[in-house]
Amino acid sequence: MLFAANLSILWPQLPLADRFEHAARAGLAAVELWWPGLAAARSLAIARACGCPRLNLLLGLRQERYSLGQQLACAADNVAWAADLAAEAGCEVMLEAINPMDNGPCLLTTTAAAASLAARVARDNVRLQYDVYHVQRMGGDLVATLDAYWPLIGHIQIADVPGRHEPGTGEINYPFVLDHIERQGYQGAVGVEYHPSTGRAEDSFGWLAEYRADRDHRS
Repeated sequence: MLFAANLSILWPQLPLADRFEHAARAGLAAVELWWPGLAAARSLAIARACGCPRLNLLLGLRQERYSLGQQLACAADNVAWAADLAAEAGCEVMLEAINPMDNGPCLLTTTAAAASLAARVARDNVRLQYDVYHVQRMGGDLVATLDAYWPLIGHIQIADVPGRHEPGTGEINYPFVLDHIERQGYQGAVGVEYHPSTGRAEDSFGWLAEYRADRDHRS
């Protein structure tokens, strides 16, 4: 299984350009990152230049001055516009459900809501970004939701609960979850998007070594 280092969260103290080497040293063959300080209008040009196939299209907070129907209609129009532009660049756009406990009154707070909006937009390149941490915070039932929405899932991210630390520090049975993802035939990268529990990313990859050793033993 391919794992992608989230460069925004693992080594925030380093210049961005230096974080790629640290990811490679940790045995992470792919990378992802949050907004790199550049205007959103440049994102497709950057994605095309870097060979990035997926972009996360965050929809922000619920705005109470509009009805939910009005806001979802506006969101659907905006996602369709972005998806059409992304299709020209050969990119998919990801819709992600975000847990409101950590992030406030987000517009999409369940996988079902994100999937419903994707269906409303009706573009082949609109998929779901399935963040295991957020889904666990929003109610869990991880394997069932993975299976229910599997055809729509374009990208997966991981962190443990509570604390959003590395796998093995909390309540999620990550060996089981990762094995299930692999059995489903997932071909993308799993985004490693957590705050290292010790504050040092280099101290947080024991779970990855154990997972790989276990897979090698079984193969």
